[in-house]
Amino acid sequence: MSRHISYKPKGVCSRMINIDVDDNNIITNLEFVGGCDGNTHGIMALVKGTKVDDVRSRLKGIACGTKATSCPDQLAIALDELEKG
Repeated sequence: MSRHISYKPKGVCSRMINIDVDDNNIITNLEFVGGCDGNTHGIMALVKGTKVDDVRSRLKGIACGTKATSCPDQLAIALDELEKG
């Protein structure tokens, strides 16, 4: 059964992250609402078709400038939330 989460990121420009994951734990769809358009589209293109665990391990802890978090880090946190149910 595929899963979906709409996650409201904290501390970044993006206002929402929508994620769909299939039965094999592969990200099938990703949408950032708001944020830096080129960067978020780049993230979306790179992670579609990738395993959730791989995306989390690669993106967790990335900062944006002087911020303690970033859109990639918030995506990793959203995927943690998805895994928790």
